[in-house]
Amino acid sequence: MSKLPIVQALSDYINKNNAPFSMPGGKQGRGFNDNFKEILLKGDITEVEGLDNLHKPEGIIKEAQELLRDYYGSIKSYFLVNGSTSGNITMIFSALKEGDKVLVERGCHKSIFNGILLRKLIPVYISNDYSKENNIPLGIDYDNLIKLLETHKDIKGVILTYPNYYGVCSDLKGIIKECKKRDIKVLIDAAHAAHFGVNKALPENPVKLGADMVVISAHKTLPSLTQGAYLHVNSKELISKVERYLYMFLSTSPSYLIMASLDYARHFLQVKGKDAYEELLTLLDYYKKLIDDLPMFKCVDKEQLFKGDVKRIYDFDDTRLLIQLRESDTSGYRLLDYLYKKGVQCEMADYKNIVLITNPFNREEDFERLYMALKQCRREEIYDKELINPEYSIPLLKLPPYEVLEKEQEWCSIDKAINRICAENIIPYPPGIPLVMMGEVIDENIIDIINFYINSNVTILGVTEKNIMVLK
Repeated sequence: MSKLPIVQALSDYINKNNAPFSMPGGKQGRGFNDNFKEILLKGDITEVEGLDNLHKPEGIIKEAQELLRDYYGSIKSYFLVNGSTSGNITMIFSALKEGDKVLVERGCHKSIFNGILLRKLIPVYISNDYSKENNIPLGIDYDNLIKLLETHKDIKGVILTYPNYYGVCSDLKGIIKECKKRDIKVLIDAAHAAHFGVNKALPENPVKLGADMVVISAHKTLPSLTQGAYLHVNSKELISKVERYLYMFLSTSPSYLIMASLDYARHFLQVKGKDAYEELLTLLDYYKKLIDDLPMFKCVDKEQLFKGDVKRIYDFDDTRLLIQLRESDTSGYRLLDYLYKKGVQCEMADYKNIVLITNPFNREEDFERLYMALKQCRREEIYDKELINPEYSIPLLKLPPYEVLEKEQEWCSIDKAINRICAENIIPYPPGIPLVMMGEVIDENIIDIINFYINSNVTILGVTEKNIMVLK
């Protein structure tokens, strides 16, 4: 056994030289120039003379955050070194009070739900529209949003994801307009939207659309180290609250390496982003056409996503490469494993699709390796019995999540949990969309879906050896 297990595992992975179609956006160092790579070795420094303090920026950090503000178009912007999680919880604590009712998209990240739990909010969940044809969650159902806002007139905030893991964007402009009419705060987890707006072919920058606060994970698509993120504030009245809570949730030992990479990522977008993404989109278009000519695969585009059973037109991030299996008895999960063996690291899969995150630091050789692996793929290598993904609907909320924490709990086998109240969030990961939340009633449909994911070898948070936590 290695005496340096993490070091050894990283070394082994790096030596595989996989084509990187997953986050983070630095793509194993490709996104950084030689000068920055030297900083990564020598720049692990604290708040010494000549530098600055993230908790009270007055010098270089202040200047860098102002440049960030100007680029994204906010009133004030902040560096996050604890990832988007710290920004999401800061948003929730700054904009909402204990006991407030909040409308929250079911497809939000688990940090949003943790923030709701910690702030003791009353959640009203809203489902996504859904493309059954493509097995892809789309943006939220706009008509349902209006209906819920009319039904729950005491809603104080709306929390949404823009885009989702598949690159699909809700009609954020229209949603913000409706919320402003009702004096409802709009909080956006835009983890995968750091590059939006840099090219006209991409969706709009969510900050400039007018949300009250937006959190962006720079590290997901830009050359920034993992845990590097941005918090953008568009409301002057919230700034003092934001700074109070932000400095509670941020580390008191912020990494200068992460902050430097956040500054670097913004500069890359501002100086080189437009041309770099133009080249990427051209390269993607070429390889999408090649993949579409293969008998077992096709690339999902806007036209395919938003037709048929879809109620509303949404936007889509064309840098997100979605490859769909044409045959029902072949598996996205099996394809994910097959491609990894061929040296292609994808981001995630469902039973019908695989998702690849691309950015300007993916080289043509990466796309060529992907294409050749798909071209050489034999049907038996990705064969699986025909899977039927169960229909999903949001379960009945019996208790607010924060009340569940104080009640007695016990483990229960999945198949005996019908009509029990769930005591732990159950989330397949990725994409991280909750199946059942604390305080919700477990019905037979939920059990079918959990078993579906178990049989598909998907990691499910909140499930241990086919047991789940419920209230006594």
